Amino acid sequence: MIDLRSDTVTKPDQAMREAARDAEVGDDVYGEDPTVNELESRVADVLGFEDALLVPSGTMGNQVAVRTHTERGQETILERESHVYKWELGGVAQHSGVQARPVDGDDRGVVSPEQVRGAYVEADGHRAGTGLLALENTHNSKGGTAIAPEAIDAAAEVAHERDVPVHLDGARLFNAAAALDVPAERLAREVDSATVCLSKGLGAPVGSVLAGSEAFVERARRHRKLMGGGMRQAGILAAPGLRALENRDRLGADHERARRLAAGLDAVSGLSAPEPETNIVVAETDDPAEEVVAACEHEGVGCVAFGDYRVRFCTHWDVDDDDIDAALSGVERAVE
Repeated sequence: MIDLRSDTVTKPDQAMREAARDAEVGDDVYGEDPTVNELESRVADVLGFEDALLVPSGTMGNQVAVRTHTERGQETILERESHVYKWELGGVAQHSGVQARPVDGDDRGVVSPEQVRGAYVEADGHRAGTGLLALENTHNSKGGTAIAPEAIDAAAEVAHERDVPVHLDGARLFNAAAALDVPAERLAREVDSATVCLSKGLGAPVGSVLAGSEAFVERARRHRKLMGGGMRQAGILAAPGLRALENRDRLGADHERARRLAAGLDAVSGLSAPEPETNIVVAETDDPAEEVVAACEHEGVGCVAFGDYRVRFCTHWDVDDDDIDAALSGVERAVE
């Protein structure tokens, strides 16, 4: 199987396995795991924040951020197709008692300043008001679009003018940085918190990191505990994460393979695939997506339905050039 379902399917390399085995550990709930502390400090530096917090998953990172930024009953402005709204089981309501106010971003998932102004609700005797603006980069549902820092800045500026904090779901922020050729810090410069995932294109077996100010992370640590994310000798997880951070420079290779994959898919009768911006390829299908996915699986290619007539493929570090060629041959047989 050439598994292109997601970049979450990556497996840790030998160096990561050895790092986990040899990791110096302590009790992280007490703040005594030196490897976790090093990872959190490194990510905070890379993203330009004062502090950071290791969490088991990106979903937990986002949910902890919402809980930390908001008060119950407040509204969170978010893009209608964003992960925090669409793919996290209604967590903003379940965990934080927050109302979602979705807005329709453009075809790349960009939320405009005008949309933030229009969605903002001022608190009064009848309304709880807006407590958070949540953005996403890259935007998964829009095909891994890399949102320019200026667009993030513009939306954040409107929120900050109204004393509304901004959280950035940056599960694939390093992909955006590679695609735009800017430091990850620049993409997060004007937001108040950000998550990054270590277990997608960077290849770690598990883990995401939530970054923000020292005061924010101190509060977030309590909410991580509340949600079951307080871990003990978590250095075994943090050590591969430190290795994963060193893989940021190789994400461009995934993007190049995604472009090759998209070009090949677009040449297959019955498929249409625009050139991707990062490592996510979304193909429009003439036949129902579920049928295409099943046929591809039969031919040894893993992909996922991304709508009734849309199929998603993700490149990652377990996929090389020969795999792309073989996948294209398999998909062509499947569609035919």
